[in-house]
Amino acid sequence: MAAKNEVNGGDQMPFTKTNYMYLLAGFVLIIIGFFLMAGGGSDDPTVYSDAIFSARRLTVAPIVILGGYGVILYAIMKKTQE
Repeated sequence: MAAKNEVNGGDQMPFTKTNYMYLLAGFVLIIIGFFLMAGGGSDDPTVYSDAIFSARRLTVAPIVILGGYGVILYAIMKKTQE
């Protein structure tokens, strides 16, 4: 068991405060992206609405969501110097 601790750096945690801050920022970006994608429907199902095809829902929201996933991936892969 002692050899395993020496390989992993002892009792050092794998994530630091910086990693958790990046993770939180990524989750916030994903939530913002889903809020941007929401809405656009019609209250009356017999009435057609072009609001579902807005640039915000089709372009901006998916880019924000993918950016959030990218930030989370970076947070997981980031090595700390401590």
